[in-house]
Parts: sequence; structure tokens; C-alpha cells
Amino acid sequence: MSRIRDLSLAAVAAAGLSVGAQGAGAAEWNMPTPYPAGNFHTQNIQQFADDVKQMTDGELTITVHPAGSLFKHPEIKNAVRSRQVQIGEFLLSRLANEDAVFQVDSVPFLASDYTQARQLWQASKPVIEQKLAKQNLQVLFTVPWPPQGLYTKAKIEDMSDLKGISFRAYNSATERLAQLAGMVPTQVEVPNVAQAFATGRVDAMMTSPSTGVNTKAWDFTNHFYHLQAWLPKNIVVVNERALQSLDAETRQAVLDAADKAMDRGWQMSKEETNTQLDALAENGMTVHREPPKALTQGFKQIGQTMAKEWRQDAGKDGARILERYRKMN
Repeated sequence: MSRIRDLSLAAVAAAGLSVGAQGAGAAEWNMPTPYPAGNFHTQNIQQFADDVKQMTDGELTITVHPAGSLFKHPEIKNAVRSRQVQIGEFLLSRLANEDAVFQVDSVPFLASDYTQARQLWQASKPVIEQKLAKQNLQVLFTVPWPPQGLYTKAKIEDMSDLKGISFRAYNSATERLAQLAGMVPTQVEVPNVAQAFATGRVDAMMTSPSTGVNTKAWDFTNHFYHLQAWLPKNIVVVNERALQSLDAETRQAVLDAADKAMDRGWQMSKEETNTQLDALAENGMTVHREPPKALTQGFKQIGQTMAKEWRQDAGKDGARILERYRKMN
């Protein structure tokens, strides 16, 4: 057993949590999530946990551990896979290094509004479910972030203003976007964003209005450009063995609560967009709801390049996804 796994198991044991096996009577699951308790994703997940408890009359309790408090973001998927926990949430595109298919929702301008994002999920869902099933993971639901926009310290008029600056990356797609824009990608997780800007590690980032508000972006950036470049999704998965260990009625309650969480989460994301754009402005940021055309066009050109690269990397699976998606438009 690796030292990392030893430490992970020790962390679970220290927290007084069960590792894998269910005890007699009511079942207790633990659910790590990457984002703070106040984030709308986490709020939706907490409501999902509350629904499960209510719908099962307390036969299944899910304890939500937000903000990477139990497992850090990069560890969550494998923690669920190995049954260190039964269920978890993570950003789907974080798995792009495993398979390019998982990056489909982070290809710039492939889907740039909620209708397109939902269609893209329906088109990609069968392939993604199949790939995760091979790792003993069952997909419960997905919820998108609000459309991604650009945060900068200085005012930006066109792509030339971005050359050479340090850019916060959080997956392979944002690394590639930075490279194509002539920026320098630097890996930074959400909890470390403010410090990274304060210490000069990064000068710009592409993320949602929600993350901007959660990190109080007005303390370290001045401008937000509402590019609506893509809507990346968080995905909630459950260990297949843990799910099947439940009786049929409890298992169905989990699936029904997941359906409710998906519909509720997508609506929350829509409402979040305008609310958080207003919040950025109210806290002193200049919010460019209509970014300069040269900037938008420049990123769209990068999107076209990344789409071609993604189609090549994703192979036949990617082609099938795009064919389904085009038929929906």
C-alpha cells in the first residue's frame, strides 16, 4: 500500500469514519466535496443529503465534508473508487489526463449557454457513464458552473494585452488555453487563489462569477470579462458496490434524490450567474458584460483550435459525442 493511501486511510480513521463496509442497521456515508459550504454546489449537495435522509426515513445518512476538509480535490475520485468514502463530487474535466472525453465541457465556445450545456451533457453522458463504470463508479448527477469569464488586474482590450502574464490553470484545458493565448499557466486550486494573486504567482484567471465571489476577487483583481466561454460541470459519483449494498428501496431513493438535485442544481446555477455578476460589481469590480469584440474573437479562435485538438485526442468516442450534439442543435 502506498504512503499516500496509508495517509488517506489514516485521515478517514482519525475522523471516526467507516471505510467501505456498512454496519448493521442504518447506513452512514461520507461525501467529500472541493468547495466551501457557502458555494451553491455544496448547498445543493447538502440538500441532496437532506433529501436522502428524509426519503429513506433515516435509513441512509450522508455526511457532507466541504472545502476539501476530508480529501483534497485531486484525491476525491480515487477515494470513492477505492471505497475510502462512498460518494463524492469533483470537477469532471479534472479527469482529462485519463481520457480526453472528460474534457468535453471545457472546450471553449463548444457550449456557451445553459441550453447548449445541457445538450452537450446528454450527448456525452452515455460515453462518460461507461468509462466511469469501468472504475466501479456510477454517475448520480452533474451541475454546471456559471459561464466562465476572465479576471484581470489590468484592463484588457485585445489578446496582445495578455501576452506573457501568469494565468491560473486548474486542468489541462485551461493550461492549453493559456499557452495558445501566450500566457504562462500556473496550477492553483480554488482555496489558494487569493494568495496566488497576492504573491504575484498569477495575474489573471478564467473562472465563473461564483468562484470570483467565493474568493473575493475584488481584493486582488479589478476587471471581469463575461466571455461565457464554457460551462464546466461538477459531477457526483457513487461507488457502485456501496450503492448495490443498499436495499432496493433505499437505493431508489438515492437515485430519485439525485434527479431532484440535478434539476435543482442547474436552476441554481442559472440564478447564480446574474446574482454573482451583480455582487462583483457591487464590490467595486468593473464588470464587462459585453467584452471587447477583439478579445471575444481572439478567444473564439483559440476555442476553434482546442476543439480540433480535442476531436483528435478523443478519437471515436469524441466523434460520437459531437455527432449526437450536432443533431440536438
